[in-house]
Amino acid sequence: MTNLFRLLRERFEPSLDRPSLVVRAGCGASAEWTCGELDQASARFGAALRGRGVEPGDRVVVQAPKSIEAVALYLGVLRCGGVYVPLNTAYTEREVDFFVGDASPRVVVRGAVAADSSDGGDPRTVDVDRLWREARAAPAEPAIEPRDDDDLAAICYTSGTTGRSKGAMITHGNLISNALALHEIWGFEPGDVLLHALPIFHVHGLFVALHTAFLNASKILFLPAFDAGVVRGLLPEATVLMGVPTFYSRLLAEPGFGSADCERIRLFVSGSAPLTEAVFGEFEARTGHRILERYGMTEAGMITSNPLRGERVAGTVGFPLPDVEVRVAGEDGAELPVAEVGTLEIRGPNLFPGYWRLPEKTAEAMRDDGFFVTGDLASVDGEGRVTLAGRGKDLIIAGGFNVYPKEVEDRLDEVAGVAESAVIGAPHADLGEGVVAVLVAEQAPVGDDTLRFALDAGLARFKHPRRFYWVEELPRNAMGKVQKNVLRERYRDAYDD
Repeated sequence: MTNLFRLLRERFEPSLDRPSLVVRAGCGASAEWTCGELDQASARFGAALRGRGVEPGDRVVVQAPKSIEAVALYLGVLRCGGVYVPLNTAYTEREVDFFVGDASPRVVVRGAVAADSSDGGDPRTVDVDRLWREARAAPAEPAIEPRDDDDLAAICYTSGTTGRSKGAMITHGNLISNALALHEIWGFEPGDVLLHALPIFHVHGLFVALHTAFLNASKILFLPAFDAGVVRGLLPEATVLMGVPTFYSRLLAEPGFGSADCERIRLFVSGSAPLTEAVFGEFEARTGHRILERYGMTEAGMITSNPLRGERVAGTVGFPLPDVEVRVAGEDGAELPVAEVGTLEIRGPNLFPGYWRLPEKTAEAMRDDGFFVTGDLASVDGEGRVTLAGRGKDLIIAGGFNVYPKEVEDRLDEVAGVAESAVIGAPHADLGEGVVAVLVAEQAPVGDDTLRFALDAGLARFKHPRRFYWVEELPRNAMGKVQKNVLRERYRDAYDD
């Protein structure tokens, strides 16, 4: 095909004078860029990156606050053929050091505060504001580097249960196939306005939301973060909202929220974490809208979606996207009959080629016939509709963000006085799941403040347990493995108060 940026630019080229990104800090506009201004900014960022030595295939690590300049930087990386490596802005210095060491980037772009605290001796590191000044001073370079389907466009890190994060290599072809499919099946049309309150270091906000809107040359109401009151105030100006389940539960908590707030909206999309049937039902009762739930993962973008036109069934994630195949396999790898629960496996043009510099991990996850083992438990009915039954590897999804217990356990086990730990997820009314730590003391239990202080030094805040429980011993099976299913049942009410 082509460089992803070339495709996006072709779509908004006829609308260069129309609004593209409208930044809303509250309910009043604080900045607005047209499609043409975004295009020019991306060309200037491309020039600034080339000036710093970025060549096709070079990685550019970015940990910067959400802004329209950050979007232009992303497009500038694509434009010059670089590989974009987004990092969660909540990651600590220790975490960032690992990602930088693993990705071996040509340039590292940090937020102003983070840059001040990072290793000033690394010539690759630049403050995002400084890079923006360089970009504005550089002549715009309209050239778009030729790229093939198999060339890398991004590396997105996803944590593993072994404690080491894995970089999912995402190609231009992967992103193009997914964007075109979603743009079609979600029925984007002239005049659509996207309300964007998601982070842009994540597949959902960066690829799914922005790419579909850019393909449509849609105006994007661009919020720095989700605020239920602000989002509610802007709904009358929008036609599409993409969010995580927490968005919808918090809107429902707004006094008087209902159908009058949603008269112009044609589509509410939910993903990144399971949407409960209770929230789905209450949202429909209050607004008349049935939220469209979809399912995806870093390694494949979007995989399935409930239909735009047709029955959206609560508790299911719908049908495979066009050209995407799914199957359910048992422990022996053999495909299971219809409606039986097993491990979901997928194949399609959206599927990544593998993990960065981890061929053995790639081989473990891929079948010989090209299917990828997701690790998620699911069933597929006779119509092809997919229902998730759980997640393998004890993954916790808190507020739409993945938390892998082993990473948190490793940090807790380093604390003096902690003999061992087990980290689980418990139902949480707002976040979907909250992180819970169950610990065994060497002698006497350690104070919560000590535990939190130790976690602050090395883990992003969204990974932190909010509940700590001390026990004499952890439940284990005959093979000595901790029975986390027992702990999940025992502490399922941890966040009920």
